[in-house]
Amino acid sequence: MWGRRGVQDGDLVKPRAIAIDADDRLYIVDYTARIQIYDRDGKYLGPTWTTPDYRNGRPSGLSIDRDGHLLVSDSHYNCLRVYDRNGTELRKIGGNAGSAPGQLSYISDAVQDADGFYYIAEFGENGRISKFDVDGKFVKCWGSPGTEPGQFARPRSMVIGPDGNLYIADACNHRIQVFTRDGVLVRHFGTAGEGPGELSYPYDLAFNAAGDLYVVEYGNHRVQKFTANGKSLGVWGGPGREPGKLHAPWALAVDSRGKVHVVDSENHRVQRIAF
Repeated sequence: MWGRRGVQDGDLVKPRAIAIDADDRLYIVDYTARIQIYDRDGKYLGPTWTTPDYRNGRPSGLSIDRDGHLLVSDSHYNCLRVYDRNGTELRKIGGNAGSAPGQLSYISDAVQDADGFYYIAEFGENGRISKFDVDGKFVKCWGSPGTEPGQFARPRSMVIGPDGNLYIADACNHRIQVFTRDGVLVRHFGTAGEGPGELSYPYDLAFNAAGDLYVVEYGNHRVQKFTANGKSLGVWGGPGREPGKLHAPWALAVDSRGKVHVVDSENHRVQRIAF
């Protein structure tokens, strides 16, 4: 367990998202809009940087692209930004707010597949997934606000599974939805509740090397482990401030050793667990 509340380099204030690269460097963005880099033990590596403007709000999604660059969902500025490990912005996708094809609303997360396609999750004005090609050209979008299968209520994060499908944390519908990368619904699992297999505001998800899916639940203050088909394999955590407990966790990542790093947001720290 590591981290403390503060605004100095290495400190955290309500950390919101995490990504981990092939060298087990952890990228974390917090409520101050700072993006910081740490090793897997919590040692601050630097640098620290921010997106160009964050007066309207902070980024809320991070992931690593196929080239090892950091994808930053600049949520309130309707765009995806790509950075190298030194904090240099390499490119921007989007930036034109709206609901027309190719326009974007609040961006919660983005991932890139091995073929170079980008998938961007949106909520607010749009409840959908937008797909762009490697050059940032719009390809297609799917989904709409709602509760029916294939619809979304605050899609919070995404991950591409070992099967090549797109797994989406449909937070306010308290479920995980699985789609092909062309937008065909494959399955969904989860329902609102506190029991095993039930979910309360799933905010982030990540796979381990064995193909198991970890889901962090903001509402239940815990991490739950599933098979890719949605069978619950166990839960960890619960509300609290002491080690092993969580308070409104937002995100998680799995390192090369299979350990799960949980962003314990309201406790301003990260906890590493062997699930």
